[in-house]
Amino acid sequence: MTQLDFVKSNLVKVLKYVDEEPDINKVLDYFSYEHFYVLYCKFWELDNDHDFLLDRDDLVKLSNYALTYRIVDRIFSGACKPLSSGTPDKLGYQDFIWLLLSEEDKHSETAIRYWFRGIDLDGDGYITPHEMEYFYKEQLHRMDCLAQEVVQFEDILCQMTDMVKPAREGYISMLDLKRCKQPGVFFNVLFNLTKFIQYDQKDPGQIFNERATPELTDWDRYAKIEYARLAMEEDQGEYADEIDFGGEGGDDV
Repeated sequence: MTQLDFVKSNLVKVLKYVDEEPDINKVLDYFSYEHFYVLYCKFWELDNDHDFLLDRDDLVKLSNYALTYRIVDRIFSGACKPLSSGTPDKLGYQDFIWLLLSEEDKHSETAIRYWFRGIDLDGDGYITPHEMEYFYKEQLHRMDCLAQEVVQFEDILCQMTDMVKPAREGYISMLDLKRCKQPGVFFNVLFNLTKFIQYDQKDPGQIFNERATPELTDWDRYAKIEYARLAMEEDQGEYADEIDFGGEGGDDV
């Protein structure tokens, strides 16, 4: 962190809050134990050989195979964000943190940058219909395999254009998506079929959670639900003995 980053951040304010607040889980910025626990356990679930590295076969299992293979390939290519694992074609824990935070809260500026780079195949700073169709083709195949009602790309293109309202017709910029009220929908349509279907079918559970907790981000809601699930499994003895919180050599976390 540079001095400028430090000055711009709310870190000092949060540190003061941590010092005064007896329940650390009420501090959602930086220091939530619930957030750490969810991130670590999700990584551990995917890391079958527990070498603290994920390959493509590990990552595609995330959220019950929610992500398409094409976006997973872009993640491993370093297009979304350069990988820090130091091992070719492997994601480390830090890489996974960036991914999961971006996946579960696509409204954040960080997530918009992350996924925009993944979709922008030629790196020209714009997402075109050609690039959108490249990713959506796999979604079409998945819909067909799962006997879901197929939504043709031409219809999707019209809907996404109406939603994003790009300043330049046929070219969606990062600024266009930052101005858009639902950037997460745009990305989910292209590479996360589970969330696309939830949106398309107006999942009542999701709508209720959003309305009941307007002060929380999408990531905060996800972490809260996952923490409750993991805690229940631990209480039932299904999880606690399996997880090594020291990491390999105790230095990775």
